[in-house]
Amino acid sequence: MRPVDALTEIAELLERNRASRYKSKAFRAAAETVAGLSAAELADTGRLRSRKGIGDSTFAVITEALSGVVPQYLLDLRASVEPETTSTLRTLLKGDLHAHSDWSDGLTSIDLMADAARALGHDYLALTDHSPRLRVANGLSAERLRQQLTELPAFSGGGFTLLSGIEVDILDGGALDQEDALLDELDIVVASAHSKLRMDAGPMTRRLVAAASNPRVDVLGHVTGRLVSGSRGTRPPSTFDARAVFEACASNGVAVEINSRPEREDPPDELLSLAVEIGCLFAIDSDAHASGQLSLLDHGAARAERLGVDPDRVVTTWSLDRLRDWSRGR
Repeated sequence: MRPVDALTEIAELLERNRASRYKSKAFRAAAETVAGLSAAELADTGRLRSRKGIGDSTFAVITEALSGVVPQYLLDLRASVEPETTSTLRTLLKGDLHAHSDWSDGLTSIDLMADAARALGHDYLALTDHSPRLRVANGLSAERLRQQLTELPAFSGGGFTLLSGIEVDILDGGALDQEDALLDELDIVVASAHSKLRMDAGPMTRRLVAAASNPRVDVLGHVTGRLVSGSRGTRPPSTFDARAVFEACASNGVAVEINSRPEREDPPDELLSLAVEIGCLFAIDSDAHASGQLSLLDHGAARAERLGVDPDRVVTTWSLDRLRDWSRGR
């Protein structure tokens, strides 16, 4: 096993398990270091240990791989990683409309996100970094988003398309945290609330209905904002009139996101069933913040299948042409 492959697989498995971002970044940094070394340079273990980006754990992985065995760290991680959840619906998914790169609060670069999406068999992936108000997530100003847009075309090709997009913050009154003209240029707009999640039900309902009624919005992201597990702790769902919000989504052709992150499971089962009853469209998304998290789609697909979501109402089962017709038509 090549050291670079062992280090990269470890990083991806750590990301899928939502382990500490510092761990996965350390293994990715080491992989980047060894990728540029010759066989002779790798064999010089004394000098290798002193190279930038190589620590005790990564050095052990490299030396074990060089000796011709699968590193123990990787074997242990493979044994402990949560298994993928299989479902028929997962096999029908053609893409993902919610993913972040290191331009905002993601861990990995755009090229790694695109490569991972290709490896999963995606036809498309929407890059949806955060909008400016979310400073803690290094949200993109209008200027930075315009710069990103000039770079995205280089990552499409070979049957795969990287769609331009944004996860735009829904402001307190329901407006969107980015210039309207710039939102019009994007392929996909995911609108999500990230602040004041405990506001009273009336104002929160009006806030979400306003976003779902905005013709620039394609997907309403993690609608309740809840957290049910994970390193960030737990957070109760926002309170609002779910029927009013989902009816606004249905009447405006906005997809309700089925967020695949296990720590979110958003919307909760009872609200997802209500959205099915009302006749909403859905987007099964990974909300990936690293390339190793794109595979989390299996969780969302399994839950959607269990709750009887019609695959044809899941926009991420659609072809790229149909998806674009829907988005542009809105």
